[in-house]
Amino acid sequence: MYSGFVTAIDFIGTFAFAISGATAGARKGLDLFGVLVLAFAAATAGGIARDTMLGATPPVALVDWRYLAISALAGLATFYRSETIERLRNPVQLFDAIGLGLFAVIGAGKALAYGVGPVGAVMLGVLTGIGGGMVRDVLVMQVPGVLQRELYAVAALLGAAIVVCGDALSLPATPVAVGGAVACFALRFMAMRYGWQLPAATPRT
Repeated sequence: MYSGFVTAIDFIGTFAFAISGATAGARKGLDLFGVLVLAFAAATAGGIARDTMLGATPPVALVDWRYLAISALAGLATFYRSETIERLRNPVQLFDAIGLGLFAVIGAGKALAYGVGPVGAVMLGVLTGIGGGMVRDVLVMQVPGVLQRELYAVAALLGAAIVVCGDALSLPATPVAVGGAVACFALRFMAMRYGWQLPAATPRT
């Protein structure tokens, strides 16, 4: 996958996830520092976990200052312009869906580049996509969305699987990555819009 393209979508995904984290913090009434912490955690947790598992240490988000700068910029913009963000419908989930699609394909592509097999690459793609959202939800004391929302991890699975299948078929990496990210976002967006979800367990009384 072309490195410049990978970096670009990685930064876009970082910004999108940072906004989702900052918005969640603002809704909880956190101070500026708390909002910035949530922005950085949501933007980088999935990638840090992926890099750690791949042995790509120290994780890129901890050595490249641009990740902190991008998440801080998103956090500051959200903190001081939260009313603008809230005009969107479900802003946390919207930006989360954008980041989910971008990070799922990035994670799968990086895993393949490190020699991980197809199944492992898909799993690391899913982890990269859902990791930040899980950490964000835990920090604001919510049940992680991946455990209860409509087709969250499944959407990441679709995006990562498209990248892995494209690699197996020797298709051009860039359009495959774009297709995977779009497919992931589309499935997640449609699930939010129409309430598509997997069967849920029924609590015992």
